[in-house]
Amino acid sequence: MPVDLSSYNNDWYKPGASWKRALWYCMNALFLNTAFFPFGAVKIFLLRSFGAKIGEGLVLKPHVNIKYPWLLVVGDHCWIGEHVWIDNLGLVTLGNNVCLSQGALLLSGNHDFTKTGFDLRVSKIELEDGVWIGAKAVVCGGVIAGSHAVLSVGSVATTSLEPYGIYRGNPAEKVKQRVIQ
Repeated sequence: MPVDLSSYNNDWYKPGASWKRALWYCMNALFLNTAFFPFGAVKIFLLRSFGAKIGEGLVLKPHVNIKYPWLLVVGDHCWIGEHVWIDNLGLVTLGNNVCLSQGALLLSGNHDFTKTGFDLRVSKIELEDGVWIGAKAVVCGGVIAGSHAVLSVGSVATTSLEPYGIYRGNPAEKVKQRVIQ
C-alpha cells in the first residue's frame, strides 16, 4: 500500500495551547533565533517564563532555535552553541556540563514510514552529565547519551551512547573510550 500523506493526522499530539505556541514562536524568533539580541540573561528569563527548567550558568549563543521550552530541562553550566536546533516535540533533558556545539540538532520527533499516513512518532532525548555533541551532529529521538559520551562532528546518533564512549559516523559507532585527565 502506498504512502498517502493526505491521511496524515496528528490530532493526538497536544504540545500546548495554540496561543502559547504562537507566542513562543514570536519570542523565539525575536530573542533566541537571531544574532541581533545578545543578552543571555534575558533569553534564559524568557525560556524559564515559558516553562523551561534551567540550572545555573547556561551559556546560550545566537541563533538557537527551541521548539517548546516547556519540554526542556537543562542542568548547570551547559553550553548551547550557535545555530543549535532543539526540536523537542518530546522531553529533552540535558544534564550538568553538557555542550551542544554549533549546528547540533536534537530531533525528538520522527515519522513512522511503515504507516500509510506517515504517523508522527515522539520520543524523549536524554544527555547525561558531561556529554558533548559535536558541531552539526544529530541526536535522534529515544537516544540516551550516557555520562560524558561524545558524538563527533557531523555524526548521527540513532541509538543510545555508552558512558565515556566516543562515537563517529552515520549511524554513529563507538570508536574509542573517552579519558578525561
